[in-house]
Amino acid sequence: MQTTQHVLFERSEMKDRHLVRKKIREHIAEKAKLPILIFPEGTCINNTSVMMFKKGSFEVGGTIHPVAIKYDPRFGDAFWNSTKYSMMTYIFNVMTSWAIVCNVWYLPPMVKEEEEDAVHFANRVKAVIAARGGMSVLPWDGGLKRKKVKESFKEEQQKKYCQIV
Repeated sequence: MQTTQHVLFERSEMKDRHLVRKKIREHIAEKAKLPILIFPEGTCINNTSVMMFKKGSFEVGGTIHPVAIKYDPRFGDAFWNSTKYSMMTYIFNVMTSWAIVCNVWYLPPMVKEEEEDAVHFANRVKAVIAARGGMSVLPWDGGLKRKKVKESFKEEQQKKYCQIV
């Protein structure tokens, strides 16, 4: 990873997040360097939706080159449901699949608008990726795979439902 200039950090450490932001800004400033590949969801889900993006990727400036990736499960499923399958079972399933096929769409570059904050920019990029991949947009992050839904989020959804009814 050191030879390919990976930027490693511990998400829970505030100092690490600031250091990563600084390293990314420095990288972007040097025009001779290759673009940075970032997966702003921070995790993968079941190929039907695009989850909330981490805003840090969109705070540093520069041009975003969105890419939509959607797996075709007809030959083999690349999604690992860690609550259902062990790592060894998942690896066995992937290695014995006929093929892992995915569609990749390179979308037009996007730049943060003047009055736009990082969250709105991230949501705009996410919506473009979801639309191209034929996926739905989710307002929450991948933590729901491993944690219970917050009561405040449930209440917010209940209020929205009551307004509809």
